[in-house]
Amino acid sequence: MGAIAAALQACRTRIEAACTASGRGSDCARLLAVSKTFPAEAIREAHLAGQCLFGESYIQEALPKMAALAGLPLEWHFIGPLQSNKTRAVAEHFHWLHSLESEKVARRLSEQRPTHLPPLHVCIQVNVSGEARKHGVDSRGAMALAREVAILPGLNLRGFMAIPEPTEDVHLQRARFRQVAELLEQARGSGLPLDTLSMGMSADLEAAILEGATMVRVGSAIFGARRYDKGNAT
Repeated sequence: MGAIAAALQACRTRIEAACTASGRGSDCARLLAVSKTFPAEAIREAHLAGQCLFGESYIQEALPKMAALAGLPLEWHFIGPLQSNKTRAVAEHFHWLHSLESEKVARRLSEQRPTHLPPLHVCIQVNVSGEARKHGVDSRGAMALAREVAILPGLNLRGFMAIPEPTEDVHLQRARFRQVAELLEQARGSGLPLDTLSMGMSADLEAAILEGATMVRVGSAIFGARRYDKGNAT
């Protein structure tokens, strides 16, 4: 068994255990393998080990990898900050966007989504810890944006995404994730049929799943430490 396959197996074991502990069933959260900065060969190896969902953050890096792997049945998720001048690439090539944070970007995606493709699945990014340098909108802004996005053609609003501040304090991890889960319930209560909480990464996926995550985004625990270079750009 290769290193990536073994890492995937270990990650799936962690997810299954956390799902069981949450009382929501052993398959309550899907694994999104964050493949940004890693080559197409690493994604191919992960796919051979049964992984089909992959997350990318850099348009210029992602598109060549998509082309190289076009023959594989992969589901592509854009998870990085999205500039308004890069929306067409996401609208035309991705299945999901996790990092929506403005009505302007939402409208551009809606207008640019090809009609022969199903609607683009989107999550609104919530800045749950209130960090000034972190992307996303606050809880009140997320609710307002959700109502605006829900009526746009070409988009399928699925839920919320969050990246809380890194901490080893499990109680704080769970408190942050609980805020996002409560926001989802509030949105549902207002009539929005949302079903997705994209939260939890390599270091805190257990806390996220215990608080209701339906998708966890894991990179380093699968592929190893990332190597950034000047060629990566959103």
